[in-house]
Amino acid sequence: MNDRPARRPAKPYRRPKKDPVRILAFEALRAVDERDAYANLVLPPLLRKAREKGDFDARDAALATELVYGTLRRQGTYDTIIASCVDRPLREVDPPVLDVLSLGAHQLLGTRIPPHAAVSASVELARVVLGDGRAKFVNAVLRKITAHDLEGWLEKVAPPYEDDPEEHLAVVHAHPRWVVSALWDALGGGRAGIEDLLEADNERPEVTLVARPGRSTTDELLAAAGEESALPGRWSPYAVRLAEGGEPGALEAVAEGRAGVQDEGSQLVALALASVPLEGPDARWLDGCAGPGGKAALLGALAAERGAALLASEKQPHRARLVGRALAGNPGPYQVIAADGTRPPWREGVFDRVLVDVPCTGLGALRRRPEARWRRRPEDVAGFAPLQRDLLREALRAVRVGGVVGYATCSPHPAETKAVVDDVLKREGVSAEWIDARPYMQGVPALGEGPDVQLWPHLHGTDAMYLALLRRTA
Repeated sequence: MNDRPARRPAKPYRRPKKDPVRILAFEALRAVDERDAYANLVLPPLLRKAREKGDFDARDAALATELVYGTLRRQGTYDTIIASCVDRPLREVDPPVLDVLSLGAHQLLGTRIPPHAAVSASVELARVVLGDGRAKFVNAVLRKITAHDLEGWLEKVAPPYEDDPEEHLAVVHAHPRWVVSALWDALGGGRAGIEDLLEADNERPEVTLVARPGRSTTDELLAAAGEESALPGRWSPYAVRLAEGGEPGALEAVAEGRAGVQDEGSQLVALALASVPLEGPDARWLDGCAGPGGKAALLGALAAERGAALLASEKQPHRARLVGRALAGNPGPYQVIAADGTRPPWREGVFDRVLVDVPCTGLGALRRRPEARWRRRPEDVAGFAPLQRDLLREALRAVRVGGVVGYATCSPHPAETKAVVDDVLKREGVSAEWIDARPYMQGVPALGEGPDVQLWPHLHGTDAMYLALLRRTA
C-alpha cells in the first residue's frame, strides 16, 4: 500500500501582466545604460509613442517620468542597498536585472506606492522583460528591501558622518564621492550648505520658459499658460516658470519659436553679457559655442533690439542646425555657421561682444541630467581643460580692444571655472581684465565676492552656471 500523500496538481501557467508604464520606464533605463543616452532625450519620444497608441494618459506619463528620473537620481544609493541584499558583487548582476531591481527599489523607498504593490508590479515586469527564472531573483531581493524604509536603510549602509563625511554624503544624497568633494570645494562652508546643494540636485527642476525679446512677452506666456499653471521668473525679466506637469510645446509662442525652454541661469548669463556698457561700436556679436541654440536665440533677440548682428558658431553640424532652428524668425540680422571655435574662420578683433559657453562636465545641471553624475569620471575634468582654455583664448582674440567676453560653463567645478580664466590671463598674447559680473545680475542675491559669478540650485533655483566677464585691453 502506498502511503505517500497525493501530489498537488501543478499550478497552471499564468501569463505575466504587461504594465505599459513600467515597461516604458525599463526601456528608458536600458537606453540610458546601453547607449549612453540622456533620459531627457529618450523619454519624450517614448511617451509620445505611448500616447499615440492610446496606452497612456497624463497620470501614466507622470508616473513613468517619476520612475525614470527618480531611479536615475538615486541610482548610487539604490545600488548600495541592493548590494547588501544580494549574494554576489553587483557587477555580476546582469544590467537589465539591475535596472528592474532599481525601479523596484525606487518604488519601495522613494514613492508612496504600497510595498506589496511595488514588489508585485516589479516581479510582473521582470517576468515580461527577463523571464520567470530571474523574476524569482527579483522577488527575493525586493522582499529583503521591504525590511526597512529609506531612512532605515541609510542608517545601515552609509558610514557615520563623523567617520567619513564625504562617503556619508555620497550615499545619503546619491552623488559619487568625487562629485561631492568637488562641489564642496567649489561651495566652501560647512555641512549645511553642501547638504542643501545635494538635496537640490535631487529635486525635480521647474520647467522655465524664456520670452524672446521683440517676439514674445512674459505676459503672453503667463496668459497662455493660465494663472494656476505659471509664475513669473525669479530673476530674469524674460522668464516664466511652469507648474509641475506643464507642457511647453502646447503654448503657441513656444511652438512658433518666439519663446523657448531655457533655465533662468542661462538667461542670466546672456543678459549679463549684453548689459555691460561699451565705448565705441556695438554692432557685431558672436556666440562661439552656440549649440543647441538657447542662448544664441536670446542673444540674437537682444542684439536685434540694438541693431546689432549675431554670428552663431557651432562645431557640430547637427547642433548647428538646431541653432538655426532656434534663431529662425529672429527680427535682426544673424548668421549660423558650423565652425571650430579653436580654429576660427573669422578675423581677430572684429566683434564687440563674445560669449563662449564652453563644453564641460555638466556638473551644474545634475537636476536635469541625473545620469550624468554616474557617467562622468574625475579624469573628464582634465580632459575638457585644453579645449576650454583654447576656446577662451580665441574668444579674447575675436573681440576688439574695449569689447567684452563672457566665459560660461554649466559646471561649478573649480578646475572648469576660475582656474581656466586665471590660466588664460596669465599667458602672453591678448591682454584682458576682469569685469565685476555681479552688477549685471541685479536683484540676484548671494553672488559671492566677485568679480566672477557662480549660481547655485539651492540658492537661486537655477542650474549651477558660472560666468566670468572680461574686457580686452590690448
